[in-house]
Amino acid sequence: MQNLAPIALFVYNRPQHTERTIKFLQQNELAIESRLFIFSDGAKNALDGEKVAEVRSIIKKIDGFKSVKIFEKQENSGLANSVIAGVTKLITDYGQVIVFEDDLVTSPHTLTYFNEALNRYRNVEKVMHIGAYMYPLKANDLPQSFFFRAATSWGWATWEHAWKNFEPDIDTLISKFDHQKKAAFSIDNTMNFWKQMQEFKKGKNNSWAIRWYASIFLKNGLTLNPSQSLVNNIGHDGTGVHSGINDIYNVVINPKPITEFPDLIQEDKKAYQTIKSFLANRKGNLMIRVKRFMKEKLAQYFSR
Repeated sequence: MQNLAPIALFVYNRPQHTERTIKFLQQNELAIESRLFIFSDGAKNALDGEKVAEVRSIIKKIDGFKSVKIFEKQENSGLANSVIAGVTKLITDYGQVIVFEDDLVTSPHTLTYFNEALNRYRNVEKVMHIGAYMYPLKANDLPQSFFFRAATSWGWATWEHAWKNFEPDIDTLISKFDHQKKAAFSIDNTMNFWKQMQEFKKGKNNSWAIRWYASIFLKNGLTLNPSQSLVNNIGHDGTGVHSGINDIYNVVINPKPITEFPDLIQEDKKAYQTIKSFLANRKGNLMIRVKRFMKEKLAQYFSR
């Protein structure tokens, strides 16, 4: 496969997660032909510093790729700033990028999926993002891949033509939303995407991902997604900076390659309704919610 995209991997202070993420990436079919760029953020404090040093010891021993280049920061930039700067750098140098964080395990076919999709839709302006994660949908009648409006951040890829539309300023983004757009942005009010925007403005989160999705949405862009996930997030164990402890979004990774891609450049209506139904019912009934709450509290207590 020609014109393989560079891989950006963002790491911080989770050595065990980083090792697993790298192990699964190394098992990808195109790993040996791909350039890997690792962005290691600086520690916030002395306690984190020990883990950061441990992570850096691990990444300096990585092989199994065409090349490995490491960028180490002395100061702490935070995940959002690190991702924005790292993606911008590789986009500028290569015109495209595949992005992972240090808590994602992949299928052996994930890099193949990304590169095939990047090449297939390279000149389609409306297609702005390729995601590898998909919710645990209970539907066997969806195509292998489809277009959707929302952008997932657990393993993704994009091109220069799309990334140039990224708007980091939250006030600029919010000013462009009316009531109708807020509902559509939030998948008919089944997901808290608009709440995430408001919380960013209040300083309660520092998400690059919600601003990226908003930028895509306001440009009427589309995202490509697999109907069965090609990645799983292993960071929902309380160790992540922005993730808690839950299993709502846990998935079984698709063991097969994606061989079918949509020709019609528009949102898949059936996929939209399937995702909307999942989001509306993802937390279960009251009893299930109480059990999950207690499980999370116990996990937090015993992880201290």
